[in-house]
Parts: sequence; C-alpha cells; structure tokens
Amino acid sequence: MLATAQTPTHTPPTPTQIVANQVARLTKLLDLNPMQQTQATEYFTTEEAALAIVRTAMHTARTAIQADIKNGNKADISTQAAAIGTLTTTEVEAQATADAAFYAILTQDQQSKYETLGHGGGFGGPGGPGGPGPHGTH
Repeated sequence: MLATAQTPTHTPPTPTQIVANQVARLTKLLDLNPMQQTQATEYFTTEEAALAIVRTAMHTARTAIQADIKNGNKADISTQAAAIGTLTTTEVEAQATADAAFYAILTQDQQSKYETLGHGGGFGGPGGPGGPGPHGTH
C-alpha cells in the first residue's frame, strides 16, 4: 500500500495577528512610542475589520459575475460590476483613512523616515504600512 503525501495546510494570520505584525514592524522601523503603538493598533484594527467585510462581499460579487457571464445575464453583470466598483472604493477608503490617521500621529522625523521607506506617496496602495498582505497592502 502506498502512503499518500499530505500537503501541509497553511493557516492565514488572523486580523489581530496581521495588525500586531504590522505595528511591530512599524515600531522597529520608526521607533514608535507606546502611545503611537496603541493608536496604530486601533487604526489598523478598524481597517482590518472593514477590509474583512469588503473581502467577503467582493468574493460574493465576483462569484455572481462569473455565473452571470456563463448565463449571458448582461443586466446582472452590470449590477455586479457596479458592486465591485463600490467595494473597491470602500477598500481604498478604509486603507487611506487608516494610513492618514497613522501618518498624523508620527513626529516629523518619523514621517520623513516613513517617506524614505517608500510610503510617503503610496498611502492606500501596495507597499503601505504593513507591506503586501492578504488584501494586497497591509
């Protein structure tokens, strides 16, 4: 009898772990003080909660649009495309809001360092405070 190889399963990090890792990384890079760490945790936790809702709704909309494509349902394709657009706006807004709140609590020196790390003009996009992650930015 042949033994079957089992593929190890990867458990993605929880939102709490994502935020903790992000804040730890930023603390190391920018020398955040305890108050800044607490505030950053709050901002990025709020962001992750919003993004979890967006990810679920986006998955639903993309699944629906694939079914609509197969069925030639043009009216529903338009509806799902509009939903995806709205969800993308919500995603960018959540990321940019957290990034703006975080940036505002940094000292001028920290802001300068943050910008030299490539984050100054990239708020709300890839390479934001947490780097690439499950939603592409943090």
